[in-house]
Amino acid sequence: MTSQPPIPPSQPDQPAEAVPTCYRHPGRETWVRCQRCERPICPDCMRDAAVGFQCPECVAEGNKSVRQARTTFGGAVVAAPRVTWVLLAVNVLAYVAELLNPQSVISRFSTNSYLIAYEGEWYRLITGAFLHAPPPSFWHILFNMWALYAIGPELERRLGHTRFAALYLLSALGGSVAVYLFGLAAVGASGAIYGLFGALFVVSKRLGYDPRGVLWLIGLNVLITFVVPSISWQGHVGGLITGGVLAAAFAYAPEKNRNTVQLGAALAVLALLVLAVAVLPPFAVLAEIANPTGG
Repeated sequence: MTSQPPIPPSQPDQPAEAVPTCYRHPGRETWVRCQRCERPICPDCMRDAAVGFQCPECVAEGNKSVRQARTTFGGAVVAAPRVTWVLLAVNVLAYVAELLNPQSVISRFSTNSYLIAYEGEWYRLITGAFLHAPPPSFWHILFNMWALYAIGPELERRLGHTRFAALYLLSALGGSVAVYLFGLAAVGASGAIYGLFGALFVVSKRLGYDPRGVLWLIGLNVLITFVVPSISWQGHVGGLITGGVLAAAFAYAPEKNRNTVQLGAALAVLALLVLAVAVLPPFAVLAEIANPTGG
């Protein structure tokens, strides 16, 4: 008899390693894992990372800790000056309405001190700032829209959408309030435009640019305001002061608590303008009533 080597005991079958599937798409097999949470992810869920790939949730979580880019004065970065284009469109559409029915539009929406004071039509303080001298006086809207197109985008990029919109609207309101107090009636975006002039000067100074060009621009337009008849100097001066003050608050607000300081300044300017209309009488209207013949 020949001896036989002992037969080793049979080994149990080893189970094959389970193929992982994407945690977001369970039907898709994948061997790629997120570098942060190590969950399996399929090609549709892979997001490029510094090393390897990450899942969408980890990418979103990481973005929360990334500081968002801001403008010089704290606003969100402006890719396109959308507020400027919207304001241009609203002014042009209002002028189209005037072309269709000038008397009705002007009489219902112009800044009229008497109707604001004695009929409570406060809305005219804003609507009048989007109207312009009716045809054939095309120069009025052409100048204002050219100025908005020329300097609006630059200021919007410096301030951000929200701050620029606040600057424009409060300057427009400041001009209308000055008309209410010291004038009789007016239309036009000139108060807002002069507010942008004032803001451009303040921003130039704050950034260390030579502001003499802006001063010449403001000086020339102020001269035209008082030389050319039928121009509302009240609206121009009111808008210029309002825009300059608000721009100074935006530009010189301390970096710490800057948003709070800027918001507080805007609300304070709004409150002062509303209070002026609520408390003070329309001086020019009272003078007209007291001396209707002008003698």
